[in-house]
Amino acid sequence: MTIYQNLIAGEWVGSQTSRNLSPSDTNDLVGLYAQASADDAKDAIAAAKQAFPAWSRSGILERHAILRKASDEILARKEELGALLAREEGKVLPEAIGEVTRAAQIFDFFAGEALRLTGETVPSARPGIGVEVTREPLGVIGIITPWNFPIAIPAWKIAPALCYGNTVVFKPADLVPGCAWAIVDILNRAGLPKGVLNLVMGRGSVVGQALLDSPDLSGLTFTGSTGTGKRVALASIEHNRKFQLEMGGKNPMVVLDDADLSVAVEAAANSGFFSTGQRCTASSRLIVTEGIHDRFVAALTERLKTLTVDNAMKPGTHIGPVVDERQLKQDTDYIDIGKKEGARLAFGGEVLTRDTPGFYLQPTLFTEATNQMRISREEIFGPVVSVIRAKDYDEALSISNDTPFGLSAGIATTSLKHATHFKRHAEAGMVMVNLPTAGVDFHVPFGGRKASSFGPREQGRYAAEFFTVVKTAYTLP
Repeated sequence: MTIYQNLIAGEWVGSQTSRNLSPSDTNDLVGLYAQASADDAKDAIAAAKQAFPAWSRSGILERHAILRKASDEILARKEELGALLAREEGKVLPEAIGEVTRAAQIFDFFAGEALRLTGETVPSARPGIGVEVTREPLGVIGIITPWNFPIAIPAWKIAPALCYGNTVVFKPADLVPGCAWAIVDILNRAGLPKGVLNLVMGRGSVVGQALLDSPDLSGLTFTGSTGTGKRVALASIEHNRKFQLEMGGKNPMVVLDDADLSVAVEAAANSGFFSTGQRCTASSRLIVTEGIHDRFVAALTERLKTLTVDNAMKPGTHIGPVVDERQLKQDTDYIDIGKKEGARLAFGGEVLTRDTPGFYLQPTLFTEATNQMRISREEIFGPVVSVIRAKDYDEALSISNDTPFGLSAGIATTSLKHATHFKRHAEAGMVMVNLPTAGVDFHVPFGGRKASSFGPREQGRYAAEFFTVVKTAYTLP
């Protein structure tokens, strides 16, 4: 069977492998993927460091052409790559194809940005002196990505890194090496010089730790758990390294009495349960005011009854499996915690059996929850949602902001007054009005506040804040 190897200094290397199994069917072997060692990671960093001087001074047309070529191939292969994503991560096929399309759009956007690199020429306070403000590449970038968006998140880190002239060492999540390998293969064949992009698949405790320990990384961008994010921060501070963190969320969606019930229910169902709830922007706290509470819970429960949980590749499936056995146990442990805390299990919570062996869990809805319960405070990262009562908008806003996280927040209302107030006062990096809290555009900034994020925003033109350094040059003619 083909072994999908690591890419280091332009060469495919590695013979020690790990089995990539589908969570929809544990008998389905997606592929054998190489496992890098700490020495492999060090070699990749050395290769990126050696490639940096030439690539950082490469022409903008060269960068544009490579990124555009990658975008075109990703889009042309969206069904094939979507099927790979659905098989290895468990996201239903239409969502997987949508994610691949988004990755293509991201590369296309940054292909354009390569042609729009700008600076400033400003007058000096001193007569006769010219001042230029420019942006230059940061250096060697370490990229560590999670398993829940196995092609989109790598795309929105790798594309700007390359666009702005950096070199990359990319470590994907253990559970989803397939999409990572595919995107690196596409970029490699698109014409990247050797060493500009390096792929090191393997254990976080081995490969990830080697990246954290390296003094040769100029920047490290990480998306994943809060605990690991803290380790990334501490290691980066020790090496005086620029770092960027996207971590957890416990995102609220407020539903007011004046909300359009069908809009509110659909937004809540999408936010909390689609992609099996495995999104950092998922809304796992539904804060509902008294006047609509009972009608909303009844309507949402009926909506959940219509959702089919099954193999991600099967037509008609709305929710695929949980990503692996460990994540399934975490979800069911939290369901037990919610019951013991006194929340009412209104729907779901059962582990399901399907035609293929996998990690299937019913969408789970708790009602009569409080914001002090663990199921309302801690990120579960599964299809488990709590409904919290609020007497009015003011209390709902207060509950919404009472969380250590601050990634995304939503409100369902027909009141312009309340929508406007919520957009200003919600303590989150992204706010949605009458929309799911999950689902963002590729060309605008992504990120949160408090314990959810640290450092410059990702995506869009704001990506330059992390992947470049500002230089101010003075000239006396």
